[in-house]
Amino acid sequence: MEFKIENNRLFAEAADGKLLAELTFPARDERRVNVDHVFVDESLRGQGVASQMMERICAYVRERGILIVAKCPYAIEWFKKHPASQDVVINVKTQHPEKTL
Repeated sequence: MEFKIENNRLFAEAADGKLLAELTFPARDERRVNVDHVFVDESLRGQGVASQMMERICAYVRERGILIVAKCPYAIEWFKKHPASQDVVINVKTQHPEKTL
């Protein structure tokens, strides 16, 4: 799936413009963004689309030297299960205590 990033929003649309998936990340300040909303169309749920968006936003913030504050329940749980991405999140502890922030 091809994602676009515009205006603090990572998203994918169908050819007809229908929103298929979306992750919003408004700026909190110059060095942090809030991941506050993750949406996947019902037709795509269970296919790893939300996880792909989380991986993409992690790469995006790494490239820019900024950090994520996870605000939505999906993002919080995703970071708990992905200790390799703890370098970009500042408010979630991983399930592995030795790698907490």
